[in-house]
Amino acid sequence: MCNESRAMSSAATTSPSVDKVDGFSRKSVRKAKQKRSQSSSQFRAQGKPIELTPLPLLKDVPAPEQPELFLKKLQQCCTVFDFIDTLSDLKMKEYKRSTLNELVDYVTVSRGYLTEQAYPEVVKMVSHNIFRTLPPSDSNEFDPEEDEPTLEASWPHLQLVYEFFIRFLESQEFQPSIAKKYIDQKFVLQLLELFDSEDPRERDYLKTVLHRIYGKFLGLRAFIRKQINNIFLRFVYETEHFNGVAELLEILGSIINGFALPLKAEHKQFLVKVLIPLHTVRSLSLFHAQLAYCIVQFLEKDPTLTEPVIRGLLKFWPKTCSQKEVMFLGELEEILDVIEPTQFVKIQEPLFKQISRCVSSPHFQVAERALYYWNNEYIMSLIEENSSVILPIMFSSLYRISKEHWNPAIVALVYNVLKAFMEMNSTLFDELTATYKSDRQREKKKEKEREDLWKKLEDLELKRGLRNDGIIPT
Repeated sequence: MCNESRAMSSAATTSPSVDKVDGFSRKSVRKAKQKRSQSSSQFRAQGKPIELTPLPLLKDVPAPEQPELFLKKLQQCCTVFDFIDTLSDLKMKEYKRSTLNELVDYVTVSRGYLTEQAYPEVVKMVSHNIFRTLPPSDSNEFDPEEDEPTLEASWPHLQLVYEFFIRFLESQEFQPSIAKKYIDQKFVLQLLELFDSEDPRERDYLKTVLHRIYGKFLGLRAFIRKQINNIFLRFVYETEHFNGVAELLEILGSIINGFALPLKAEHKQFLVKVLIPLHTVRSLSLFHAQLAYCIVQFLEKDPTLTEPVIRGLLKFWPKTCSQKEVMFLGELEEILDVIEPTQFVKIQEPLFKQISRCVSSPHFQVAERALYYWNNEYIMSLIEENSSVILPIMFSSLYRISKEHWNPAIVALVYNVLKAFMEMNSTLFDELTATYKSDRQREKKKEKEREDLWKKLEDLELKRGLRNDGIIPT
């Protein structure tokens, strides 16, 4: 098995349970009492009730007859109900739900059911149920950080369809050589479109489904990566709206983990042209953890990518958003945790110039996050090895903050950092202290001279005014 396949199997997430609780976290007290809305694009135009002919249970018929009955039940489950009308077809909805439950159990434990005729019927049933135009958001300006998601009203059926499809893909009898006729590029494209669903429960299942397809169908791997690449490019440069970015990045984390070495040029380009620019998006907090994981996976694969990655982060460093600055600092620490000393030397100057600016930030959380770097043993060892370069960059900011910062907690952290620097290189520390003090004295002298000059000018102006008024004789 190739590296990529091994990584896929080891990193594969377990399929979500049927009773999985929606874990979408609330981010705003302001809208905490809003009721979650439900919507669905699954409806039928005609008003006639739907009637399905009840079929016997699979376990109640002889084994030779089960494959044919399995196909009939799949065909019945292609029927889609209107869940917005909560009172319509109640009996048939419950019949379909129980049939789907039966199918889930059947594909999990049975053997010999997966005939060649079953593959198109399975894909047809799944396609009829999950592929649909997603309902529009209740809000024209839907903000995933602030607004409640629009939940899929047909979830009682949809969840079981996803569960069935995952068990089908994971079956020991599953043969990709037959399934590839039906699970093709068109199928994958429609699947990827569903990642824009507002319902986090659906995106969670989609993540598992796409993961399984990527692992089973070698011929679709390059296509899946290319389409994810296209989704991200549209997201960054056009729409800045796509609900499934975190889930797609989670899948990519496993994919990157399985890349063979040396990395292909297309993978390196994806890192620089797509993953790094993703940091510029306004909604970064929704997927930053997954994005940072992907970046670190790349650097563990190929340490020579460290310099372009860090320079890219510095290029896109947020100027006006403290929350994003804290995220960037956290990601940089993750990168520094895996950086090789030879790569550290290449980026230490621009990196610590930025850290120096962060330490000087009036926003105490930014300053605090930057100062926490000195609690990391590995980063401290890198700083110590290169203290002759880093100490001059950091010293003036640290010394000034120790005297002037408004927050006592920051001042205490700065004293600890200055103490660490003094222990690392006391000679250089003393030189920098003396230089800093003499520079400050020169600055103070210049300030005094400037103030004296302004005072003289003001006095001259005052005298001129008095002469013009005739108070002082000319």
